[in-house]
Amino acid sequence: MAMSLKESQAVTELAERLYSFLPGKPHPYADQNLSFPGVAGKLGLGNHWPGGSKQPAITTLLTATLETERGRFCPLVVSIVQHGMNYRKAKEPITRDEIEQINAIIARIGYKIPELHDPDFLGSLPRAGAKTANDSKKPDKQAIDALREQVMGLTTLDPVNRGFAFEGILKKLFDLHGLSAHGAFRLIGEQIDGSFELDRETYLVEARWRNELAAISDLLTFSGKVQRKAQWSRGVFVSYPGFSQDGLHAFAQGQQTSIVGIDGLDLYHILSGELDLSDVLRRKIRRAAETNRTFVPVRELFPNLT
Repeated sequence: MAMSLKESQAVTELAERLYSFLPGKPHPYADQNLSFPGVAGKLGLGNHWPGGSKQPAITTLLTATLETERGRFCPLVVSIVQHGMNYRKAKEPITRDEIEQINAIIARIGYKIPELHDPDFLGSLPRAGAKTANDSKKPDKQAIDALREQVMGLTTLDPVNRGFAFEGILKKLFDLHGLSAHGAFRLIGEQIDGSFELDRETYLVEARWRNELAAISDLLTFSGKVQRKAQWSRGVFVSYPGFSQDGLHAFAQGQQTSIVGIDGLDLYHILSGELDLSDVLRRKIRRAAETNRTFVPVRELFPNLT
């Protein structure tokens, strides 16, 4: 049965709310059920998961289930929540606010899922912004201030030494935020400036401090490095002077992005203590998934910045 416009709008919003609950592709060495295709397959809905870009795929899964197998829609949502709680418990637990928002959206589709309204279940969830046992420690302010001073001092170095020093500072920054950074490593024919882990995903790092903006050729080169690695790899391109708008536009037209960008102004807000690096990365990653934009400045992602 075809959905109404009201239902279609609600499903789109529901897909956005569920986006962070599970990965779109399971890590090959992880529990395969802890993913959207894993949940769909377990419920016999695997044919409704189209793959490709994550958010459109979630929307397709929900839409196809509602249109062809309505009786499985509520079990699908419950299973996503159940597996999402397991997936996110170590880093960013699902909050009561998220479940209440999901319940409100589902009500607009015409359903009420008893399990998601259970008072004991809701009472066990943390509120958004509340401290939990799994919260990562905030980075030491003195250490962050020291890194900021080191960045300011890089302007006196020659380009080669400045580049190596910049890579080292970024590794320390990732470590201070608990992201398990690795330093530069060399493979046959190419250099990778480092890597880190965020929410169980591995990211390769490209660090640049040149006088020129990063151009389309730079984006293509780094994107190629990422794509030649394991299929679950992603990349973060840190270009201190920023990115060419023409290059960003051309890159977005040519392919789906698996990399996000950080510029010097982004770093300024992080090193000044205004923003948490992990929060910045998560918002950039989500915006890239939604829009295919490789670089979105933090002033756009955090409108209240001064």
